[in-house]
Amino acid sequence: MHSRKLTMYDVIGVGFMSALVFVASQISIPIPTILGITRIHLGNAFCLLSGFLLGGLRGGLAAGIGSMLFDLVNPAYVSDAPITFFNKFMMGLVCGSISFTRKATGFNLLRSIIAGVLGALTYVLLYLTKTFIFDVYFLDAAVATAMIDVLAKARASLINAAIAVIISVPAYAAVLRTLSNTLLFRKIRSL
Repeated sequence: MHSRKLTMYDVIGVGFMSALVFVASQISIPIPTILGITRIHLGNAFCLLSGFLLGGLRGGLAAGIGSMLFDLVNPAYVSDAPITFFNKFMMGLVCGSISFTRKATGFNLLRSIIAGVLGALTYVLLYLTKTFIFDVYFLDAAVATAMIDVLAKARASLINAAIAVIISVPAYAAVLRTLSNTLLFRKIRSL
């Protein structure tokens, strides 16, 4: 198995995409629920785009770091930062692992849609599981109350997932076409 060292190009790519995830997460519509708040936001689209462009591990890192930084600067979410890192990392990892190939010669629409949908659904499942566990074990809510909260957050999460796929797949096609001949992109995609 070929081991690959972290390069300056990896750091630049992860840092740049982390910054985009952080900024996109700021663009949101808050939605109150029975036990808290959820949001419709653009951050998930850039988490998927990180996976598309950087691959599984690096895309997951960019998604996780950018989302975690958003939580760390927002007092309402600061305690969720470690869980957010893991959940968004998994979103980028799943998407990037399915879509990213070093030898890809171009954009594959079906593969990209599948990767985006599976990455987004991975996050939704993890987020809703975290919500239920937190509501029951930390807020001491009744299971029925927790389920109502989970269902309310599921609606917003599925809307976020759909928005993320709808935005990230065409963005990936456009960015791939634009960046494919740049030195940074070639270095990130090379072995």
